[in-house]
Amino acid sequence: MQGLWKRLTTAVIFVIIMIAGMYTGPYTFNLLFLVITGGCLYEFFGMTLDRHTRRDRVRKAFGVAVGLLPFFLVSFFSLGYVSDPASFIQVSSLLFAPFIFTIFIYELYSNSREPFVNIAYIILGLFYIGIPFALVDFIAFDGETFYYRIVFGLLLLTWVNDTGAYVVGSQFGKTPLFPRISPNKTWEGTIGGAVTCILFGYVLHLVFDEINLIQWLVLAAIVAVFGGIGDLVESMLKRSVGVKDSGDLLPGHGGLLDRFDAFIFVIPFAAAYILYLR
Repeated sequence: MQGLWKRLTTAVIFVIIMIAGMYTGPYTFNLLFLVITGGCLYEFFGMTLDRHTRRDRVRKAFGVAVGLLPFFLVSFFSLGYVSDPASFIQVSSLLFAPFIFTIFIYELYSNSREPFVNIAYIILGLFYIGIPFALVDFIAFDGETFYYRIVFGLLLLTWVNDTGAYVVGSQFGKTPLFPRISPNKTWEGTIGGAVTCILFGYVLHLVFDEINLIQWLVLAAIVAVFGGIGDLVESMLKRSVGVKDSGDLLPGHGGLLDRFDAFIFVIPFAAAYILYLR
């Protein structure tokens, strides 16, 4: 019972912070997701690079900086600080490549036995966490219009899908979905989560009118498919590095990456769909 109360308390505080960050304007919205992106990157490199040496701490810091770079660039664009988008993209591209290749230069002098493993993990962090979170702004901003409620709806769909899968799976789950990666996940739970997610998509269209019913249902279907895959991918990562949770920031829930693993996989496909609609 004490563990349940801990989980509930953490969840309530977490949701309040998320709502406050998203509903108080574009700047707090970007600050919120900057912190989330940085936290997820920090946990990711803590699992993959941190062997408690000074050089690993340098790699970890550099990996977080590289992973945050796309978010900073997109935020400058979204918040209206860019007057010439074409020139901004050109300059960003010119700066980005040398920044990435600095990793190789560092590894030349690091005397590591696995330099390319370190390089690969830093680049993986960029593509697995940094770029997807940068795409959140493509969903939330359309010119000067701020569609923060679509992002909030996607988060709710992701959490409802996860909760529905857990509840249905714990009660009726018998057929393993992916026993090699996550023995507790079942087909029954996955289907239950998908049905719950689709039904909640209908509810969202009654509350958030930025997009219509069909579009919310398509987003719910995207969440139902790719959210589950994102959860499995993080399970595969944790199993490969031998950890149970990505961190301990959220008591009873693990780390930030544990809470956003599904959302990370949802973002690129949801962003592609939203941009198609526009």
